[in-house]
Amino acid sequence: MQKKTSGYGSGKKAAIITLVASAIALSACATDPTRTGSISRKPVAQMTVGELNNAVRNYSTLYDKHPKDKNVGLQYASILRKLGRDDQALAVMQQMVIQHPQDNEILAAYGKALAATGDLKKALDVINRAQRPDNPDWKLLSAQGAILDQLDRSGEAREFYRKALEIAPGEASVLSNLGMSYLLAGDLKNSENYLRQAISRPGADSRVRQNLALVVGLQGRFQEAEKIAAGELNAQDAQANVEYLRQMLSQQNAWNLLKKEDKAAN
Repeated sequence: MQKKTSGYGSGKKAAIITLVASAIALSACATDPTRTGSISRKPVAQMTVGELNNAVRNYSTLYDKHPKDKNVGLQYASILRKLGRDDQALAVMQQMVIQHPQDNEILAAYGKALAATGDLKKALDVINRAQRPDNPDWKLLSAQGAILDQLDRSGEAREFYRKALEIAPGEASVLSNLGMSYLLAGDLKNSENYLRQAISRPGADSRVRQNLALVVGLQGRFQEAEKIAAGELNAQDAQANVEYLRQMLSQQNAWNLLKKEDKAAN
């Protein structure tokens, strides 16, 4: 159970946010921008930068030819978000909502696109409207939780994740979101616990593995973090990711703050 003293919660969360923001660059280390190829059948989350760039060109052409096609629009927006082109992804989803105003999958993706551009309150409103209390969608519940986490309403967020898990027990993406919720709150032990559950479930993608490696690395267990990261990366990329994390922690005072906060909590 976390302590609620004002110094502990706010200080540790600030440190975690600083570290997580810096560690976003880890994902870039794991891809080679020189790789190219045809449209990949991989999930978007597992594509290399080269595959993403190739896919976005192909889907741009498809979208121009079929601007009302739901599947094309969803995939195109997903690839754009993965490449960091959030404003363009939002524009695509705005057009999709016009064409499919009652489609929950479209509304959920529109909400995620809004969240990616920082319009969190509107994103939450869109997803809330898409949700049906009489027949709740676990994907929407998880998306609601993710947005609430970004709004610093972590207690509410976790209630949504747990409701999602009641509908979809053991769902890797929900367990991962729950783990990241605890990470943002500075609770590394619970974060690791849920991410380990997530990684053991069918459907867990590379993001879950890399998030777990991050949490383990934040606890100073660098060799273990490298081993986890190497599960889907080649040895060189995994080592580069962990070395980046090690350097980041040594260069910032955030890690020292985390250790100080842990001592204060005990």
